[in-house]
Order: sequence, then C-alpha cells, then structure tokens
Amino acid sequence: MYRVLIIDDEEPLIEAIKILGDWDALGVTEIAEAHNGREGIAQVRQHRPDLIIVDMKMPEMNGTEFLELIRKEYPDIPSIVISGYNDFDYTRQAIKSGSVDYLLKPVNKQELNQTLAEVIASIEEKKRERNEHIDRDITLNMSLPKLKEKIYMSIIENRHNNLTDKASLTMIGANNAQTQFGLALIRVMNLQEVLSKRFKGDTDLLYFSLANVINEEVGSDEVTCFSFNHPKREREIIIVYTYDVTHRETMTFIAQSSIKRAITNLNTLFGLVATAGIGGIGSEIGQLPKAYTHADQVVNSINLINLSEFMVSTAIAQGGSDSLSIAGRIPFIRHALEEGNPSYADTILAEYITKMKNSGYYSLGMAARTIREFTLLLHEMALELGVPGVELVMGYENALKARDVTTDYSTFTQFEQLLIHILSYYGELIRKSIHIHQHFDIHDIKEYIHNHYYEEIRISIFTERYYLSREYLMKLFKQEFGSGIYEYVQKVRMEKATELLMDPRMKIQDISDMLGYKDKNYFSKAFKNYYQLSPSDYRATILKI
Repeated sequence: MYRVLIIDDEEPLIEAIKILGDWDALGVTEIAEAHNGREGIAQVRQHRPDLIIVDMKMPEMNGTEFLELIRKEYPDIPSIVISGYNDFDYTRQAIKSGSVDYLLKPVNKQELNQTLAEVIASIEEKKRERNEHIDRDITLNMSLPKLKEKIYMSIIENRHNNLTDKASLTMIGANNAQTQFGLALIRVMNLQEVLSKRFKGDTDLLYFSLANVINEEVGSDEVTCFSFNHPKREREIIIVYTYDVTHRETMTFIAQSSIKRAITNLNTLFGLVATAGIGGIGSEIGQLPKAYTHADQVVNSINLINLSEFMVSTAIAQGGSDSLSIAGRIPFIRHALEEGNPSYADTILAEYITKMKNSGYYSLGMAARTIREFTLLLHEMALELGVPGVELVMGYENALKARDVTTDYSTFTQFEQLLIHILSYYGELIRKSIHIHQHFDIHDIKEYIHNHYYEEIRISIFTERYYLSREYLMKLFKQEFGSGIYEYVQKVRMEKATELLMDPRMKIQDISDMLGYKDKNYFSKAFKNYYQLSPSDYRATILKI
C-alpha cells in the first residue's frame, strides 16, 4: 500500500530499520534503499515513494542537500531524518527542509514505529482530502466512457456505496425501473499476438477498437451495449447491455447470437481468438456482481482440451479433479534439477501434461491456476537454490517475450508448450546457480569478516562475488554460525573492542576509528546496547579486577 525509501551509507543501519519497523501493521508493502543522496534522488524520481527516511551525513550528497532538493521537486513527500549527531544545527536544517521528525542513532524501535505511525496517519489524511477533492471534480476531469466504466466496476466489485446516487444511475441508464441489465465476459486468448501484429503494442488502441466492434454488434434498437476491458485483467472484456423489460423473454437468444457475431467479426478484422460467457439476463443493477461472478465461472469452466472456435456459453461446465495439481510434481522436478538432470524434469512435466489431456476435461480456469501455481513454485525454488533475486525481477512473461516466446494459448497444445518454456526458463537459471555454488564455501565469508571487520561490510559484496541471492546467502550463514551476517560483524567488532579497551593508553575515539565506526558517540551507543555498559564504564570495571 505504501512505499518507503531508506537512504543511508551504512547498510547495517538500513537493515536495522527494516527489522525494527512494524511494516505490515503500518501498511508498508515496499521498502527501497539507497546509499547516498544522489542514489536517493534517482530512486525518488523513478519510483516516487510515499515516505523517505534519510541520514544527514552521507557521501556525494549529504542529507541537507538532499532534503533541499526534495522540498523543491516533491514537497508532498514527507521525510524522517536519522542521524548520529545530536546537534541543534542538524535539527534546525531538518525542520527547515520540512522533515516531520528527527531520530538519533542507534534507532529505538518504539520511537521509530511511533514516528512512522504518525507520518502514515498524516499521509492517509492527505489522501482522504485529495480523494474528496477528486470526487467533487470527477465529472469535470474524466470522459463519459471512462466514468461509466468506473461506475460499473465499482458496482461489480461491490465498492459502490450508494446505488441510489441519481447522477451515477442516470449516467448508466439505471434510473428507469423498466431497464434490465445483462452482463457477459469475453476472454481474449491470443492477446499478445494481436497486440504485436495488428496494433504495434498500443494497448489503448486495441481496447478502443475491440469495444467499438462489440458495441456495434451487440447494440441495436432494443439493446444498449457498453463494453470495456477489465482494469485488472488484461485479457478480459466486460460487456454490460441494457434493454427494456418487455424484451426479457428473447434476450438470452439475442445476447448469445450477437456476442458470437461480435467475436466472429473480431476474428475476421484482427485475427483475434476469444471465448465468452454470459452471466445473467433480466437483472436489476444491484445484481451485476452476481452476474459477473457467474460469467467468470462460465468462461473458466470452458474445456481447453476441445475448445470450440467462437464459443459463447451460458452454463457452467462440470468436470476435472484437484488431484491434477502441479504442486505434487514440484519435489521431483526440484530433485531432477538439483541432480543436473533437466531431461528427467522435462519427463515429469510431460507425464503430468499427458495425464491432464487424458482426463478429457481441463478448463481455462484450471490452466490459468496451473500457470500461476507453477511459476510461483518454480520462483520460490529458484530463490531457495540460490538464484539471485535480481535475476528473477524480469519475471517469466517478460523473459519469454525477450526470447520471442508468447504466453498466449488458445489450444491445449499451446498451453503445453507454455509450461515447457516456463520450466526451461527457471531450469536454466537454477542449473547456472547450482554450478556456481559448487565452488562456494560459507566459511569464506566468516574469514572475510574477521579480516575486514573495520571496513564497511555490505551483503552485496558477497552476492556479487559468489553469484548468490541475498536470502540464500543469509540463510546459509545463519544455519552455519547461528547468527546473521550483520549480527556476526557486530559480534566481532564488540569482541575486538573489549580487547582494545584493556589497554588504558588507548582513547575511545581511537578504538572507534580502528573498529570502523565513523563517530565515537555511535560506537559508544552500539557498545552499550551490546554489553549494557558504556566503553568507559566497561574499561573501569575490567581494570579494577
């Protein structure tokens, strides 16, 4: 729901904030990070976060310079300043730049979450006020078709708060008691092909053209038709048609024949392949959610194995079995890939596909669910086997497009080929990762920490060196040594600090510098958090003994 950007040149602090923040309760779904002001500016311009947490002292561009620039370019984005310096000048600069709060390092969990909660509440209040303003001016800023689409979607998704709103109901013709509503869905099976070959990737032009053809074919003297693409499902066209109650008896035949005619014309004009489901005839406006659900079930129940051309159905087909889930084959596929035997993985998938086909019934809904489940399980498998997350960011759809492989399927054979391509994509990543990891020893990281504890140690040092995913590497380290990497770095530094404190000639500042801390106060706070004593008190206690 909310995006947060953390900017600090100390990666351990970024990780600490990620751990301490009660993000789920606050509604934060995405946390990005940057390591200096310039990186932070680039992140803000590209992703536009809802909240920024920024350190005041950083290389290349410090916090003051960053906040000044943000205040000019994005004055509505709130910021929280975090610093190891309890200095009035820093506080004054932060307040002058519009920051909502100023926290000292090391960050306290309670203070952090209290501040975050206050900022999120402020963001929500501003959003509420902005939405109220948008609602007041919506008729001035939105075209009639788009407004009608939003009204219909709010009704279909049960988000329309007041079905007695005369302005909205009049706009869609629902103010007349004699008006009846019907709803149908068209599922476009070869969207990528049509979009690429006939519309040169212009999705707006595609949907505009489809809606025009459908409205013309389904609409008549007796029927008013309004169609639009589902905003959350790119392959789905929603058709809402209205007619006088006196035509109710013949509307099933009229709707079925006119929608089939529309699909046929779409195929002739654009080469489009589609199926359709009719969800309800003779309904009041408040019954559209039920009609939509029925139409969706009708389309999802259509049998992919013997899919008829230009199929338009009104009934939900029965058949199939949950025992055909792909999840049961995943352990065997994983074993095959781990053993370096991709051919056996292909055989397991082929056997599953054959069983599906021999069942005689495999619905469009089952096919869509299988693809979602298969890709999710393979994605999780890839991460668990060490494939870096950055390698998976593209996603299988974009990766297949880059190989000129379509994710369309209008036949069972095409569906089969898509599953094979998905397995091939993830299988290649997994095999590459396993090959590299065979030459990796987790003790190398431990040794590096002991030799470089006084330097800034980032997880990215190891992920880039060993081609390991962040999650996989940290999991391996904790399994082997009982703590996370940053916790282990802290442990080594603190143990080294106690050795250095045994020498009364060494100043606290010198020890702080030798351990890689940029500020004596920050080192002292970190030491006290670890041992429950300040460095000076610890030294005094030890020397007395």
